[in-house]
Amino acid sequence: MPITLDQLNAASAADALAMLDGLYEHSPWVAERALAQRPFRSLPHLKQALADVLAQATRADQLRLICAHPELAGKAMVSKSLTAESSNEQGKAGLTDCTPEEFARLQQLNRDYNAKFGFPFILAVRGPQGLGLNKQEIIATFARRLDGHPDFERAECLRHINRIAEIRLGDKFGVVPALGNLVWDWQEALAQYSDPGYAEQGQLTVTYLTDAHRACARFIAGTMQTCGFDEVNIDAVGNVVARYKAAPLPHARAARTLMTGSHYDTVRNGGKYDGRLGIFVPMACVRELHSQGKRLPFDLEVVAFAEEEGQRYKATFLGSGALIGDFKPEWLEQRDADGISMREAMVHAGLNPQDIPALKRQSADYMGFVEVHIEQGPVLNELNLALGIVSSINGSVRLACEVLGTACHAGTTPMDRRADAALAVCELALYAEKRARQDGDSVATVGQLNVPNGSVNVVPGRCLFSLDMRAPSNAQRDALAADILAELKRICERRGVQHRVQETMRAAAAPSDALWQARWEAAVQALGVPLHRMPSGAGHDAMKLHEIMPQAMLFVRGQNSGISHNPLESSNSDDMQLAVEAFMHLLTNCQ
Repeated sequence: MPITLDQLNAASAADALAMLDGLYEHSPWVAERALAQRPFRSLPHLKQALADVLAQATRADQLRLICAHPELAGKAMVSKSLTAESSNEQGKAGLTDCTPEEFARLQQLNRDYNAKFGFPFILAVRGPQGLGLNKQEIIATFARRLDGHPDFERAECLRHINRIAEIRLGDKFGVVPALGNLVWDWQEALAQYSDPGYAEQGQLTVTYLTDAHRACARFIAGTMQTCGFDEVNIDAVGNVVARYKAAPLPHARAARTLMTGSHYDTVRNGGKYDGRLGIFVPMACVRELHSQGKRLPFDLEVVAFAEEEGQRYKATFLGSGALIGDFKPEWLEQRDADGISMREAMVHAGLNPQDIPALKRQSADYMGFVEVHIEQGPVLNELNLALGIVSSINGSVRLACEVLGTACHAGTTPMDRRADAALAVCELALYAEKRARQDGDSVATVGQLNVPNGSVNVVPGRCLFSLDMRAPSNAQRDALAADILAELKRICERRGVQHRVQETMRAAAAPSDALWQARWEAAVQALGVPLHRMPSGAGHDAMKLHEIMPQAMLFVRGQNSGISHNPLESSNSDDMQLAVEAFMHLLTNCQ
């Protein structure tokens, strides 16, 4: 019989510890310390308490816990001396049924990993849904992590140990993240569509108005209809727009609307969750509301934005931009790499560009815009937190820069006679790193650095580079940029080189609306997990809607160090379940 939280909270210390037996391999001390925090308000509260104990443990205790775990397909499995929990997990992953070649490969990986790190490789082999990774996924992850830094690997092992404990807790309590699994399944189904040239390689790429993009729109629209939305359509820019209407209001008063959503296009060879998580989480909420026959006191409009990434054409935020009246007619004449104009692509997709101006929303009709998004960074993952509250979307400025020195012979020109353009840029890059760190939340990146016609035996006479600078407020961003540009001037004067700077992009910061941020915070607190406020370094559709209505965002933890714009981008169904529950709390507790 599954245990309940009430039973755990009421039990004696010994009985409570027995209930949680086996969560952490041969290490009951983790559960014992966590139980001192009873009573637990929710299962997520208990999970967090366990993770916090492990995070606060001494390094020696952490290493002992890691070393208490068996190797994958190792001697303990062969001798059948695994704990019941580990035996179940390795069996579900198929590790008890390896081919001789797979077994030999795993044994070699075990030896190599132990030799490098001094502790066994830990992986939550039941995976993001708790159903089990396949052997190919396990071996590929094993091989990839062999290249990791020892400190990172120790922390990654602890994160996987917490994930193992989370899955085991679900088994003990008989809890299945049904809505998180549903969101997971939708994302897997949507990922079947990918552009030619990438699909054949098993890579996910969906760019604006390709056949794969249009197939995604049809899948999302069809799924929205099965969820119970009252209206579903694809608008003139390719957004999939659905509306779940409010309960009837007195005196025939028109209901206001809350808008939510995110984008369904991807970068090239990208991940499955960027954008798409923010479409499917509210869809799961509507599915639940509809199945229960419930209506909200406002209309809920869910928009799957057609374009945000700027991959096919040199224009971004086409979907959300159209809704605020920021779609520039000249974009229609842009051509992609195959010479197809945006106008031609729209007509081919059955869209009418002349209808785009009519998509503009009126701010008076809307309560605001809220967005759920995978974090796309390592912060929540490192903090063992499933959810984060976005305080502001960073403002940014991008510069295309050039330094001009003197190209000369690398062998005959003394070091104190050189005007090396590349070294000037390298010096600036180091300063930009140092200066951004002074602010805490600021970031500065030299992402492109090129020496045109450079040669191994020539002092660089010209260097082209990019500067990307971001901060939570416009003032902080501008101060960062001013200091970096002032330093560029000083470096160039000292080194006897010239510089040119061209601004290529500037985006204003989008601080979260205080009321909507507070509603997200109340939703997270209701789940029994800690609040963590953080800025978003990435741009989002919310920053476009911010121009005409209040907005606020919820971040969901990413796995694999929070990597994004990468096939390793990942989340798990338990975190997605929490996101759905937080969104449902927000919907049902605001007027």
